[in-house]
Amino acid sequence: MPDPQSCPACGASNGCSLADPRSATQNCWCFSVSIDPAVLAALPAELRNKACLCPRCAAVDDQLKAAQQPPIG
Repeated sequence: MPDPQSCPACGASNGCSLADPRSATQNCWCFSVSIDPAVLAALPAELRNKACLCPRCAAVDDQLKAAQQPPIG
């Protein structure tokens, strides 16, 4: 069974708030991004839907940065 706090693709911390009992009531970062289905399909079947990818492996770094910037205007 994969570690729910580690990225199944690279093994780094995935930052999943749901996998950490201290923050399990907060939404995970992955709730606010769109992950390309091809990225998920590239994982071996036994690793899918077991743990979050890290933002780097999910290829969503730019989406997360944009979401954290305050609106202009």
